[in-house]
Amino acid sequence: MRARRHLRSALAAGAVVALAAAWMYLAWPGSGRPGDGRPGGDRRLGVVRGAGRVNGTPPGRATSRAIAPTGPPVVDLTGLRWRGFHGVELPASQLAGPYAVRGGLAWGYARTPLGALLAAVNIGVRANAQWGPRVFAPTIRAQVTGPGAAALLAACQAAYEQERRAAGLPEGAPLGPVYAAEQAFRWVRYSPGAAVVGIVTAGPGDQGGLVRAVTRIQVRWSRGDWRVVAPPGGDWGNSAFPLRSPRGYTFFPAQPFPGPPA
Repeated sequence: MRARRHLRSALAAGAVVALAAAWMYLAWPGSGRPGDGRPGGDRRLGVVRGAGRVNGTPPGRATSRAIAPTGPPVVDLTGLRWRGFHGVELPASQLAGPYAVRGGLAWGYARTPLGALLAAVNIGVRANAQWGPRVFAPTIRAQVTGPGAAALLAACQAAYEQERRAAGLPEGAPLGPVYAAEQAFRWVRYSPGAAVVGIVTAGPGDQGGLVRAVTRIQVRWSRGDWRVVAPPGGDWGNSAFPLRSPRGYTFFPAQPFPGPPA
């Protein structure tokens, strides 16, 4: 029961993503927790035991194109760069977003397949109790939509308070870094107005080796930007499941695998 509580205590997601957003389904807590840049404990990935991130800015130039209206889009990952976020490396593009990153938040994505993909990962990961209410609350209120959004916010608030009190952290402090990598993705469907993508998250298992999970994240173009559609019931666990092999997924360009300082 203790392991299962740990597995479900984060998101994210994500996100899955977030991206959303499945690492949250793998993470287990360490001795401390996160807080706006302050040192805390960490989370490393454990074995998955169950199945189942603001106003936009003008979009950049298209960086990818769809093969067909109903087919998977081809995404050009050239120029993709990585930004550290509490132990997680998140992808960004000068052309596709996020165009604004401030106070732990990230918004503004191109209305292209690459913009949708980056929104799924960046928003999905941030819609998670792990980073504290200064991140998850404005992210969910402004960048998450759908009938499960209110439930997701309530779940994050409840999970955060429970973990914060157990760790003896001050109000608003993050719960601690998470060492995971957004490793690969696969389109379920894409259109200029809505998309669904599976995001693969990987990290070191508590028994050594590599463990992976995939989170299915839906995004929708609304009010000039991509927004994540909340998972069913406001629970990222309903959109995440363990992944034995990433075969058939497209890998992001190489990134340093995250881990605690040596």
